[in-house]
Amino acid sequence: MPRTKTVKDYIRTIVDFPHEGILFRDVTTLFADPRGFRMAIDQLLHPYAGQPIDKVVGLEARGFILGGAIAHQLSVGFVPIRKKGKLPGAVISEEYQLEYGEAVVEIHDDAIVPGETILLVDDLLATGGTAEAGIKLIERLGGNILSCAFVVDLPELGGRKRIEAMGMDVHTLCEFEGL
Repeated sequence: MPRTKTVKDYIRTIVDFPHEGILFRDVTTLFADPRGFRMAIDQLLHPYAGQPIDKVVGLEARGFILGGAIAHQLSVGFVPIRKKGKLPGAVISEEYQLEYGEAVVEIHDDAIVPGETILLVDDLLATGGTAEAGIKLIERLGGNILSCAFVVDLPELGGRKRIEAMGMDVHTLCEFEGL
């Protein structure tokens, strides 16, 4: 009897992208497969069944795909956190460190009502820098983060520990070793 496929089976690895020595975990193959995509959304949602969530916040860019689908399933609003300069209107910003420099993410300053319960979503948890910046933005607007959900965890890069050290619950569907 063949083994049942897992979310991890739908994710391909691309060697030396975007730099030599990197094993890029490409979730576009997961998104392209209807069974794989449905499985990922269902498994990301499962721990939160019956819990009150007011909004799903997705981190640019693949977090938009996952977050939009999850928000639809929960019948709640979706809020994007984008790279600097991509959102119209009034925003708040948060700088964070990348492997080779700094980046800035932004959220509309009226996207979250103080006291709302938020689920933060992205495709991959590596160093945790983007997720940490997103958490800080949500908290600055008064949102209460129920959990941070990711498809892939790269444990060697320490992102889970970093986010959990902030007092956050972290839910991931699979892990990959290496960078």
